[in-house]
Amino acid sequence: MHLAFETLTAMSDGGTVVDRGLEGVVVGSTELSRVDGEAGRLTYRGFDIHDLAPNATFEEVCYLLLFGQLPNAYQLEDLRVRLAANRALPPAIVDWMRATPKDAPPMAVLRTMVSGLALFAPHVEDGVHPSNPRAAIHLIAKTPSIVAAWDRIRRGLEPIAPLPNLSTAANFLYMRSGRAPIPEAERALDTYLVLLADHSYNASTFAARVTASTRADIFGAATSAIATLEGDLHGGAPGKVMKMIREIGAPERAGAYVSELLARGERVMGMGHREYNVRDPRAQHLEAMAKVLAEASGTKWYAIARALEDAATVALAEAKPGRRIYANVEFYTAPTLYSLGLQPDEFTCMFACARMAGWTAHVLEQLRDNRLIRPRATYTGPQASPWIPLERRASGKSVATSAAAGS
Repeated sequence: MHLAFETLTAMSDGGTVVDRGLEGVVVGSTELSRVDGEAGRLTYRGFDIHDLAPNATFEEVCYLLLFGQLPNAYQLEDLRVRLAANRALPPAIVDWMRATPKDAPPMAVLRTMVSGLALFAPHVEDGVHPSNPRAAIHLIAKTPSIVAAWDRIRRGLEPIAPLPNLSTAANFLYMRSGRAPIPEAERALDTYLVLLADHSYNASTFAARVTASTRADIFGAATSAIATLEGDLHGGAPGKVMKMIREIGAPERAGAYVSELLARGERVMGMGHREYNVRDPRAQHLEAMAKVLAEASGTKWYAIARALEDAATVALAEAKPGRRIYANVEFYTAPTLYSLGLQPDEFTCMFACARMAGWTAHVLEQLRDNRLIRPRATYTGPQASPWIPLERRASGKSVATSAAAGS
């Protein structure tokens, strides 16, 4: 599994090549999804995202990732029933959220509550929970319920129980508002969940696989993944995209805004991707959903986002010649989710709701042919440090005192 990594880093002269960020380093294999950055192509188990986005439901994609094939009608209905049976949260989890400070970041709440779900799940004698499709479905079903419940609790409202006859997307929107969503809203969120379900060895998925490789259970692996997703360089960008869109305020201001941003040396969030050298293939489907929602609701967010992308593409080509920087999936996530009523600090939580399908599928794949993921590091510290008795060491402020003085 790790032959490519070892071959790439080992050198005949005994030294090592340091690949910061593991860029271009192959550390494993997967049957779940393939990212072709040059062609701008994404597939789940061979199915192109351009076929899945307009045709498949999130539940079908979950089945595909977990079980290796698209479901027939009976299999799909069985999965829907199992998801519905697992959506309700343990009362203690809801009480825990009620006791949480209302200004707690939604991603911190989600990370904590997903970890807490393990306390109420069946486990074996040593406390480890079985990592199997049943546990995966448990997590996929409950993650949106946590996000919806916290949204209401922090607004001073009581959580709403899920309905058994609604899809994952429709249930989430219902549990936030208490109203059945319009078809355009359900379809937009369902498409979003399909598009974000998996993306090969991204940072959060790799974190989940590293955790699983130690034989930690699926709840621990999912918690690792959520913690990793939170950062701005991975899943935290959509909220900042929406901040830009709101600051621009009108499409005609997009060009000046981008110029001012680049003049300050700041990034245009949502532009550029570590893997794709062309426009992210998922962006076109989210853009279409953002446009549909704008037309249905009469909001201006899509028009501003479209103007922002156009302005940023031109400005970045001029500022960084030779670099290919285009919109990624997070760019149109912002106007799509904002038009659905979500607040920017909840956007990354929705990413987690979708990616839980991929994370859990990767954990199961890792465990089928497991090997502890343990890379090397090049040591850059002192080669030899002689021991100095305590009484001969130089006096100085304590670490705690120095830190306090600098704060």
